[in-house]
Amino acid sequence: MGSGLARIVFLLALPLAAGSGTLAASAGECPGNPKAIGTSRTIVVDPRQHIRIGTMDYAESLPLADHEVVLTFDDGPIPPYTPRILDILAADCVKATYFIVGEMAREYPALVRRVYDEGHTVGTHSMNHPMRFRALSAERGNAQIDDGIAATAAALGDPDKVAPFFRFPGFGHTAAAHEHAAARGLMVWGADVPADDWHKLGPREVARRAVQRLEYKGKGILLLHDIHQRTVDALPEILDELKARGFRIVHVVPSSAERPATVTAAADWLPGSRHVVVAAAAPVIFIADVFDPAGESVMKKSETELCYLNPPAHETVGRVAHRRHARMARIAHAEVSSHKTRHAEVSSHKTAHARSKGSKVAHAETPTARTADIHAIQ
Repeated sequence: MGSGLARIVFLLALPLAAGSGTLAASAGECPGNPKAIGTSRTIVVDPRQHIRIGTMDYAESLPLADHEVVLTFDDGPIPPYTPRILDILAADCVKATYFIVGEMAREYPALVRRVYDEGHTVGTHSMNHPMRFRALSAERGNAQIDDGIAATAAALGDPDKVAPFFRFPGFGHTAAAHEHAAARGLMVWGADVPADDWHKLGPREVARRAVQRLEYKGKGILLLHDIHQRTVDALPEILDELKARGFRIVHVVPSSAERPATVTAAADWLPGSRHVVVAAAAPVIFIADVFDPAGESVMKKSETELCYLNPPAHETVGRVAHRRHARMARIAHAEVSSHKTRHAEVSSHKTAHARSKGSKVAHAETPTARTADIHAIQ
């Protein structure tokens, strides 16, 4: 009898264990905002089991169900943008993962503490965000990782409050830095979907790119930056659109002795996996992939490569005009060359005629030659 009851309890618990991880504040539980998207669940991960994630650079990504999204913010904290983004997330009961730059942590330690105190995960993003991380020596690259973690830990006042999550600046990883991160027990994060908010775009365009690319991927880690006003302005629209399209926000935290990792299968970490169906999603309109001028998919490019895909509009228009002008010039040149060739043939014929002995046959051919000359000019 006892074993039968235990079996019933176990079977009833399976759906929660398989699909939810740790339950979080849903939209209906968000105080003062019944329309909030909320945070649907929390995934607990063991960084030593999956050391690199994010399909923009790596083979694996987080074990998300279809239409699940993890929000990440890089490069902060910095006022006034980080506080405004925290306000927006709090109003929607959304939890995110922050990748803190060490020098920003030293400058604004109170903001780092606010990020942590409001329930977000605090990872790191190097000491001072060198854009050419790959050009650093192994020693300097490792120091960037270590010093960034130390500065963030100092701001929080407790090394244990820093998640062992690290993201390379500009995704500029190296083999030596990967080895160092693994030795420290860090999970290296890439991303699945960029919102391009580091470009000089309007907030609506940032929101459009984020949502459409998530629609295309079906799920994933969204890359944002909490250092731009355009991101502040785009975030409410992103959250509203994600909710309208049936997406759900997932929070990610590291495992510990008191908090074991969420049970997953190896296949759940691979691109294209659909291991959990949490709820029926709203109808989805799939957006075609976006290609650069060379015909390559932008979904496969790194953050650094994407920086070069969006020249200002006036440059694009100028290049189009230049190509059109060059094409017309080539056509005109070809026509002039053809005309000169025909004119040279006619002139050669006239010269040969003038040098003839004036025979009756030659004089008889003169009108024909003139007629041919007229048609050539026309």
